[in-house]
Amino acid sequence: MDLRNRVALVTGAGRRIGRAIALDLAAHGTSIAVHYRTSQSEADSVVVEITNNGGKAQAFRGNLEHVAEIEQMVANVLGAFGRIDILVNSASIFAPTPIEELTERDWDANLDINLKAPFFLSKFAAAAMRQQGAGKIVNLGDWAGIRPYKDYLPYSVSKSGLIGLTKALAKELAPEIQVNCIALGMVIPPEEYSKAEIERLVNRTLTKKMGTPEDVARAVVFFCETDFATGTVLSLEGGRLLL
Repeated sequence: MDLRNRVALVTGAGRRIGRAIALDLAAHGTSIAVHYRTSQSEADSVVVEITNNGGKAQAFRGNLEHVAEIEQMVANVLGAFGRIDILVNSASIFAPTPIEELTERDWDANLDINLKAPFFLSKFAAAAMRQQGAGKIVNLGDWAGIRPYKDYLPYSVSKSGLIGLTKALAKELAPEIQVNCIALGMVIPPEEYSKAEIERLVNRTLTKKMGTPEDVARAVVFFCETDFATGTVLSLEGGRLLL
C-alpha cells in the first residue's frame, strides 16, 4: 500500500508509542485520526505537530471499554476523513495484578481494552476498508502473550488473545485486508520502574539495549506498506524470548 493520501486511525496516539506511530505515518503522507481517552492535551499536541509539518490530523475521543463509543468514534473518523485505510490498535493498559489481589474489575478492564476493543475497532473499520477494497490492521501485542509475565495474569491473557485475534481476523478479512501483530518487549518502561529494574530487564535481552518507539513505528509502517504479510506475529523484544 502506498501510504500517501491514506487515512490511519491510531488508538492511544497522544502518548508514548502511539504518538511515535502517528508521527511516522504522517511523515509518510498519511492523514491521522488521533484517538485519546483522557490525554486530550497530548492528542492535540500531536495534531498540531502533524499539521505544522504540512500533514492532516484530527483528535477523536473514545472510551474503548464501551462498544457504542468505539462504533461512534469510527463513524466520526469516517465523517471527518471519508475513509479509513489503516487501523493501529496501540492503546493498552498495563498494571501489576498479583493473583491474590486480582479482582473482577482488573480482569474486565484488561480484557475489554486490550482485546475486546481491538476486535470491535477492527470490525467497524474493516467494514469501511472492504468497501474501499483494501486495508491494513496492525495490533500492538506483547511478548507476554507468548511467555506470560508473573503477576500480570489478565494482561498476559489479553495479549495472548490478541495474537489469536490477529490470526483469526487475517482469515476472516482476507484477501482485501491484511492483519498483523507486533509482540513488543520493553520499549518505554512504566514510570514506576526504578533505574535498577530497567537495567536488570535490559541485561536480560540479547541486544543489551531497550527498544524505542521509533523501532515500533518502523515495524508498523512495514506492515502497512507490504501487501504480502498477514496473520504474522513479529517479535520485537531484543531476543528476550530466546533466553
